Amino acid sequence: MKFYKPFLIIFLCLNCFSICAQDFSKTWNQYFSYLDISVLTQSENKIYAAAENAIFTYDKQTFELTTISSVQGLSGDTISALIYIENSNLLVIGFENGLIQVLNENTKDVLNVVDILDKQTILPDKKRINDFILFNNTVYISADFGISEYNINQLEFGDTFFIGDNGTQLSINEIAVFDGFFYAATDSGIRRALTSNPNLIDFQEWQTLSNGIWEGIASVGARLYAAANNQRVFEVIGLNVFEREFFSNPILDLYTINNQLAVTTIDVSNIYTETYQPIISIPSSSYNNTNFSRTIFNDTDIYIGTKGILNLGKEGFGVLKTNFSDAEFEELHPSSPLLNRIFQIDLSANQIWAVHGSFAANYGFSGGIEKSGISRFKNNEWQNIPYDTISQIVPSPYYINHVIINKFNSNKAYLSTYWTPGLIELENDNLLNLYDENNSSLDRFVDVFYLLMTANYDENNALWVTNGRVNNALNRFADGAWQGIDLSQIITNPTVNLGFADVDFDADGNVFMATSNFGVISYNVSNGELNNIVNDENNMPSNDVRALRVDRSNQVWVGTKEGLRIIYDPSGFANGNPEVESIIFLEDGIASELFFFQYINDIEVDGTNNKWIGTLDNGVFYITADGQRTIYRFTKDNSPLPSNDILDIKINETTGEVFFATDKGMVSFKGTSSVPQDNLENAYVYPNPVRPGFNMEQDKIKITGLSKNVNVKITDIEGNLVTEAETRSNGKFKGFNLEIDGGTALWNGRNLSNKVVASGVYVILLNDLDTFETKVLKVMLIRQ
Repeated sequence: MKFYKPFLIIFLCLNCFSICAQDFSKTWNQYFSYLDISVLTQSENKIYAAAENAIFTYDKQTFELTTISSVQGLSGDTISALIYIENSNLLVIGFENGLIQVLNENTKDVLNVVDILDKQTILPDKKRINDFILFNNTVYISADFGISEYNINQLEFGDTFFIGDNGTQLSINEIAVFDGFFYAATDSGIRRALTSNPNLIDFQEWQTLSNGIWEGIASVGARLYAAANNQRVFEVIGLNVFEREFFSNPILDLYTINNQLAVTTIDVSNIYTETYQPIISIPSSSYNNTNFSRTIFNDTDIYIGTKGILNLGKEGFGVLKTNFSDAEFEELHPSSPLLNRIFQIDLSANQIWAVHGSFAANYGFSGGIEKSGISRFKNNEWQNIPYDTISQIVPSPYYINHVIINKFNSNKAYLSTYWTPGLIELENDNLLNLYDENNSSLDRFVDVFYLLMTANYDENNALWVTNGRVNNALNRFADGAWQGIDLSQIITNPTVNLGFADVDFDADGNVFMATSNFGVISYNVSNGELNNIVNDENNMPSNDVRALRVDRSNQVWVGTKEGLRIIYDPSGFANGNPEVESIIFLEDGIASELFFFQYINDIEVDGTNNKWIGTLDNGVFYITADGQRTIYRFTKDNSPLPSNDILDIKINETTGEVFFATDKGMVSFKGTSSVPQDNLENAYVYPNPVRPGFNMEQDKIKITGLSKNVNVKITDIEGNLVTEAETRSNGKFKGFNLEIDGGTALWNGRNLSNKVVASGVYVILLNDLDTFETKVLKVMLIRQ
């Protein structure tokens, strides 16, 4: 398969073990959750809070919140450690997989340090970065294998110390510098060595003070305190440890500043003097019984990281800001979805609805999130509906796995549950209806369990809902009436087909379903005939179909666990002649099958009939309408995708923006291929005026709201032709100065001679070549 356009150029910098990460903010947006906080640190002016795989900052003076994510160059991996180097204005970020990134706060450049990540002699599960400490311009890295030195001035590694018995690898949870010694809290005792010792690489130079597992250690003025995994804080005096306090839950973190110590557990944040005298105790019960994760503080304010309680469906609250004098709390976090893992999304012109519930890959319950709310993006902010709100109006709304927005009111949506209690219809956070066996054709699997999954609207605005492991597995809802369609002619034992992944409709209104064990099933709406196709002898690579979409040429694209197939004649399929074909392309003269043995999880079609193909473990592909060329391939390594497991894709039909939901968060690509309109009535040009500083070459002047077959002419005010394009000949990615991408034309500000035009007013003449409708627009260009 030929790659039509290179996407990423990586520049090597500094040394062979470091590369500069790329900033994608011009072409991508991020929608990460910042409610569950794992790590906190601070500079003189800012608080840095790490969520699962993104960071936000809080300016202590201006109170401004800023996000740093994979769009700005972070890796998208799980963050496990932070430290801010004040004199260098550097934020050092450690990850569970051993990667280290260094963010320059002045330039916003991000440096990838891959020495530990790529180290072959350290097993992958031993590379976790647990903590950083700065001493004499060197960052000492506590990791699951030992201790490493990183010179913060030279941005390069020094020695690595394996201080386990006989020089073996040993998990180091935290390091403190105290009274001329390094003290290491490890999984096998507290160990210490002189900071002046030139031979720290020798494990015999490290002395063991106390056995057992130690989670943290911190020097507080003239005192040294350590946290053991038995829920106790000890003071280290000489070669001995003395118990100071027992906690009811494991100790998560020790933090010290200004000769004071913070101890955090999930249910309390305590701050003590140097001599371990209590200053303040903040229980989690004082704020919604949330879980605490970390505590940092300064002279006046206290910042407590929180985490949600997943098994109760309770979200986190980001960082709680309070102070030493009262019990008032302020939530600090950017506007966020409830959780990072987004299983499925739906879009309207101005809203995103996202669900987190899910189920296992084999449609089992164990792989899903039982209790979760709805994340909803509206008016450029997240206006979420927590699980507690839903559970108060609907009994046991478990495993909410699918949402579809009402076609006539984007404040309304239907939610499918994979356990109980049926199909939920909400308007904002108010229950409108709960559809079950008493008021619909939906059937229970057993007891009170409804295994509802994917749903979709047809061209007649009827809602079709799939219902797992029952005979009436397909259900139609229109004009207030329900109709159940019995699929037992194909699925003779309904419990054998574990689930449905997709439902879509051809030009005749026939229904096509993606099933777990019966391939593709079609339902002929005119005569009720059912057909399906399965098995390798019928050219199906797998009976487990995970994605299905009818494109703008009325071809059905079918994604399975083991490859891609096309139904070129859906009408023939629905009338008793089910056939599928593979796509064969030539690469270096060799014929290959498109997406051979690939796990395809989603397929979406954009305004130009190009396809977005989401896979499990292989990222996302953007291919031409016929599948013969790959325009883009995005993975975790060359884009802001936080994961190569693509769970869902949706396209904003008005703007062309493409959303990718993954198990590690959601991002979007600022595509331009909007859906063509029926007429030119709502066509407009933007930006208008085009002001100095606007990058016409990169960002393009956009003429949107076009119909599917148009001629676009741009003239100057005197009528002289500047440039021209037609839908069927001037497509995107072909090098034209004026190109048409679905319902949007893109102009780079150049004329037919490839010269940038002068300042002035330009006339845009639109002509629909099928209906002969015309429209005239004007745009003003102001150049420096």
